[in-house]
Amino acid sequence: MEKLMLETLMEQQREHFASGATLPVKARMEALSRLEMALQKQEQILCKALHTDLGKSKMESVMCEIGLVQGEIRWMQQHLGRLCRTKHVRTPLAQFAAKSYRSPSPYGNVLIMSPWNYPVLLTLEPLVDAIAAGNTAVVKPSAYAPASANALKDLLEECFPPEYVTVVLGGREENQVLLQEKFDKIFFTGSAASWIKRHGWIFRSAISRIQQKS
Repeated sequence: MEKLMLETLMEQQREHFASGATLPVKARMEALSRLEMALQKQEQILCKALHTDLGKSKMESVMCEIGLVQGEIRWMQQHLGRLCRTKHVRTPLAQFAAKSYRSPSPYGNVLIMSPWNYPVLLTLEPLVDAIAAGNTAVVKPSAYAPASANALKDLLEECFPPEYVTVVLGGREENQVLLQEKFDKIFFTGSAASWIKRHGWIFRSAISRIQQKS
């Protein structure tokens, strides 16, 4: 993906988040339901892709990847209302006349970078959590599991518009372009040491931008 195209996409995602469309619990539940139905519909396609990339059997694919994602979706559906509630907390003595509470809020626009060895589980499980929390997401599957990456792209494009969730395919060049963007949160599974060795200042600068926002 060219840098200009990515910048346009990022702006669309930021505008979508700013509109408040991802915030209502009902909207989050509907998004999780769409993902759950797409997983059921495309289970055979995902199993075939996992076998192509990694030689995984259908049983292993369902038990160790697809089934775990479905379990995460169901858990979120059962507990999302409680997780989103405002919780009252103790007020410090110095502010005795006030009332204190903790209100969970989404980060905004997040990046999900997943590895090759569990390409479905470690791509979709963070996405489930990001959606449940009310974020928009850019998903970057590993280039070392190409069949799975393409299957995930087709699945997610069926579920979500690009301003909500989008998939970027490619290798190191695309990773570098993504890490130069300003994300509010990065879900990264893998060896940080090897990434820093390969991508150097780009990876460190991405972390620095997130820390400055925190």
